[in-house]
Amino acid sequence: MKINIYYGGRGLLDDPTLYVIDKLTEVLKELRVTVEKYNIYEHKNSISTLPQTMKDADGIILATTIEWWGIGGYMQQFLDACWLYADKDKITRTYMQPVVMSTTYGEREGMLNIENAWEILGGLLCNGFCGYVDDIVAFEMNENYNTIIEKKAEDLYRAISQRIKALPTSNQAMTRSVSRTQQLELTPKESEQLSKYVSNEKYVKTQRQDVEELANMFKNLLGEMQSEDKTYIKQLKSHFVPQKDFEATYLFMIEEQDQPLVVDVRGDDLNIYYGQTNDPAVLVKLDKRLLEDIMNGKITFQRAFMTGEMTAKGNFKTLKMLDDIFIFA
Repeated sequence: MKINIYYGGRGLLDDPTLYVIDKLTEVLKELRVTVEKYNIYEHKNSISTLPQTMKDADGIILATTIEWWGIGGYMQQFLDACWLYADKDKITRTYMQPVVMSTTYGEREGMLNIENAWEILGGLLCNGFCGYVDDIVAFEMNENYNTIIEKKAEDLYRAISQRIKALPTSNQAMTRSVSRTQQLELTPKESEQLSKYVSNEKYVKTQRQDVEELANMFKNLLGEMQSEDKTYIKQLKSHFVPQKDFEATYLFMIEEQDQPLVVDVRGDDLNIYYGQTNDPAVLVKLDKRLLEDIMNGKITFQRAFMTGEMTAKGNFKTLKMLDDIFIFA
């Protein structure tokens, strides 16, 4: 028999959950159970691949600590990854025991959240336990508490070895309903491959860039930009002077234009397109005539702003950089 322990706390020395995990491990090993522990915080950049480690486990323990509110981000991310990438058929045959210790309020709600999540995933439940710890030393020295923990380890061993059944719950019915909304039907092998791609930050970043490039390409193919719009883009690109380590996004609201002009500067890279962007560093409002005067070298961006012909909102230091990165004189 093999049992995996997934710890969702932060690994603090005075974390009572770590003590409970050690006691559970000690008892399970006495019962000749193979125990493997995974500290989720050590896998924070590859949490999406952790559900694949359950493949050879007969049961698992989901252990976390409530420090101020809820089960914590690491455990929640792990449960999200189970929903997206785990082998659901394997989960239906896997017993789970929740362990939630608290140094504040909410250990019962935390345990219930984990139980509900596992049932919605389709997994099997074993009686878990939770507790509030005010003094870690007093907790560890209390023999009654140690006996309770030992009994819970034995309960998990008994549930797995005897394949104890439980009555159906509404959460299981909810699983069938929620599962219908999924867009992709993936095999366990495809889920494993996808989880590895998702945990690869470089791959995800490349895919996002490819999507943006494709989106801009199709905008051009659909002819959404007018000929004079293309002229503005061409003018800006031809007068672009890169500034080392300078990055900023500008949004130009041009009167008589249906779409705003987005200018995205990333060092030597310049991306200009018509559309929307989230949280630009500077939002600029001006009309076509003023923009053409700036591009013809008759007036600078800074001068246009100082005279009130052009309005702007955002980081004004970044606004001043327009005359450095686009030189029309």
